[in-house]
Amino acid sequence: MNTPALRHLTSRQAHQMLQDEPRGVLIDVRSNMEFLFVGHPVGAIHIPWIDEPDWVVNPDFARQVRELMLGGIICDTDAGCAPVILICRSGKRSVDAGNALIEGGFRDVYNVLDGFEGELDDHHHRSALGGWRFEGLPWEQC
Repeated sequence: MNTPALRHLTSRQAHQMLQDEPRGVLIDVRSNMEFLFVGHPVGAIHIPWIDEPDWVVNPDFARQVRELMLGGIICDTDAGCAPVILICRSGKRSVDAGNALIEGGFRDVYNVLDGFEGELDDHHHRSALGGWRFEGLPWEQC
């Protein structure tokens, strides 16, 4: 049996997948402060990969995602398991989080390549070159 690999999507592709697959789950892996004050995709579930105050990897991340996914009971033999789509600021932390899920037995895991805010531009600003917010996809903040 082949080990599944983390797959990658742009923010637009991720949004479309969530429209096409209602069982899909978008998980924002950024810190609490980022999620609350920078904003997040509408409907995203927040499970931090690394968070304040210690900025260490969340040792319960895979378990928390498994609980969110009801321990896998939202899988069936015909349609497979619901896709898990991970998003962070610029698509880097979500790679590590996605690989941890793959290692933990998840099979249908995706990383949003351009993240919520995208890469830095020449002036060190985000949300100018790409990302969920740049693309005008639904988002909110506190």
